[in-house]
Amino acid sequence: MQGSRSITFACPPSASRICCALLIYELLTRCCGRRCRGQGLGTGLFPHTLVSQPVPGRENSGRFHGPTALLARPGGSGRAGLPRARGGSCGPRPVRGTAVAPSGLPCLFPERATPATAARLALPSRLRNTAREGPRPTAGVGRAQEDVVTSEEQRTITGIGVCPGKVVGPVVLLPEPLAEPSPGLRLSPTADLRAEADRIPVAAAQVQADLDRAAAAATGDTRDVLEATAAMATDPTLAADAERRVVEEHLVAERAVWEAAESVAQQFEALGGYFAERARDIADVRDRIVAALSGRPAPGVPDHPEPFVLVASDLAPSVTAGLDPARVLAIVTDGAGPTSHTAIVANAMGIPAVVAAAGASAALVAGDAVLVDGSAGTVVVHPTDAQVSAARALAATVRTFSGEGRTADGHRVQLLANIGDPAGAAPAAAAGAEGVGLFRSEFAFLDREEPPTTEEQVEAYRTVFRAFPGRKVVIRTLDSGADKPLHFLSVDDEENPALGVRGLRTAQKWPDLLEQQLEAIALAAAAEEAVVWVMAPMVSTVAETEWFVARCAAHGLGTAGVMIEVPSAALLAGPVLARAHFASIGTNDLTQYTMAADRLLGSLAELSDPWQPAVLQLVAATCRGGDLQGRPVGVCGEAASNPVLASVLVGLGVSSLSMTARAIPDVAALLGAVTVAECREVAQLALAAESAADARAAVRAALPQLDELGL
Repeated sequence: MQGSRSITFACPPSASRICCALLIYELLTRCCGRRCRGQGLGTGLFPHTLVSQPVPGRENSGRFHGPTALLARPGGSGRAGLPRARGGSCGPRPVRGTAVAPSGLPCLFPERATPATAARLALPSRLRNTAREGPRPTAGVGRAQEDVVTSEEQRTITGIGVCPGKVVGPVVLLPEPLAEPSPGLRLSPTADLRAEADRIPVAAAQVQADLDRAAAAATGDTRDVLEATAAMATDPTLAADAERRVVEEHLVAERAVWEAAESVAQQFEALGGYFAERARDIADVRDRIVAALSGRPAPGVPDHPEPFVLVASDLAPSVTAGLDPARVLAIVTDGAGPTSHTAIVANAMGIPAVVAAAGASAALVAGDAVLVDGSAGTVVVHPTDAQVSAARALAATVRTFSGEGRTADGHRVQLLANIGDPAGAAPAAAAGAEGVGLFRSEFAFLDREEPPTTEEQVEAYRTVFRAFPGRKVVIRTLDSGADKPLHFLSVDDEENPALGVRGLRTAQKWPDLLEQQLEAIALAAAAEEAVVWVMAPMVSTVAETEWFVARCAAHGLGTAGVMIEVPSAALLAGPVLARAHFASIGTNDLTQYTMAADRLLGSLAELSDPWQPAVLQLVAATCRGGDLQGRPVGVCGEAASNPVLASVLVGLGVSSLSMTARAIPDVAALLGAVTVAECREVAQLALAAESAADARAAVRAALPQLDELGL
């Protein structure tokens, strides 16, 4: 192809290795199901410098070669076909007209069951008999733990809902984790040290085989998580350090594995944020290998004779991904957050979930009948018969989407899909999405030792454009840096990468990378019939906006916009949109930067909430800037997939909402039941609130349509 070229950048080994496999996990979060197989990860996931070995030439630098791809993934098993009471937005959902969601479409959000499925969603008689009559509990505003209710036996526990759906079932508590082998367990002087050390790779291989079998039976994000965990289990550097401890320190194999993994986990925790959360993944692999060495069952979910609600302080990634949706009706955790493995896999498997429900595992008793509302983020203990009946009725509901989003009084709101790679285009189109509001282009650049060629990019982009002829496709240029480093770029060490060279700043530092991508986008757009818009990530200033729009124009790309992800861009929305043709608000990062809270840190889940009034004020400011310049403002963050919050966003002035395709019917249903005036009223209620919990509660109380729709 004429004009194609490739670019190569020098990159020191330390920069290219740090956290390379962690990209797999992050893609699950940011790329909505992109399938990553760990290409280019090399022979080891853990760098030698993370297993008590010195870093040559940097002994006194206070730094080490960063931890590489430590991730965990779990797998699903077969369907038990047991009766269950389940409702919400998870499962294949028929769509009116020609846009019918295929049954094979992965489910990130619990949907209404199909009629055939609904017929078998009967609540077990034991639960019906144990349900208590009494007043419906009212969740207190802003309460993190148990709320006081009017019935002595019925109570409500609140958290953060991460996967919509209403489910009734008995509580099953996850057992305590594997006990730590005693530090005093050492081999006798006459023991065969080599034979003991050789047990470690055998046990690791057994764990890998078990996880690989589970991965083979799973699909989508669940399979990805399992495969990453399996790779961690047999990482040669981790095993080598454990074997060394057996031979040199005479530790028994179980203790050696425990200490080797602990050394890596401690360094991850010291890094904080995203890396600190991955320490749990390392512990998961450690426990599985120790269990294999000691002949005990692998950590996991206990057997139960009927479908149940799983309650735990937290869930290891491989445990979460190993859940069978036919057995596990819902998940409730004390910890985790909306971007944790638990949330990601629960969404992927269509299991209603409430996370950050502080004190839940201590307050709930095994066998308690509970109603979990994954949309409202509540757990009702001992629901009434009326509440149970409502959940069963919701399970029988089939939600449809006309293919055109609008409010009850006809106000148009485009309902678009977020996709993370070309494979997501066809399912999104089949689900009835009006177009693509966020086409992430990182898939073409990550896990590579050199940038993709122009030809490679053109082919990939055309696949997506081809699926939406005559419809809008908004492609975001490369968003790298922070948790998505590129192997082929030589990046200086950054103490706080989230505030470093990322997003458009990467393009400004390496402009040839952007020029090549814009060339590929232009060529692909010219070859297909989609209406292609281009936007830049992480724009902070008016000058950055001008520069990006000019670069797009040089390649014949006439509709160039920006993502609003930092407060400065929102506050300067007027001048920014005097240059850009549109804006798209990324609520995930906008919340992170507004609240100064790492969005991947579960302990800050309360702050990492797009319902925060300060975040909504910035959304409103952006929309005012758009009105001033006559430019459209959309939302492409996770907030758009929440039907209740979507109504607030429309009331603030947002003209398009982009989300996972499975969420579109729910969002369309609520918007179709409210007028734009009602949206504006609830938007003002949210803006006037003093906390995220107050905002959420005020809006829900003002929308009686939510009960009618089961949302």
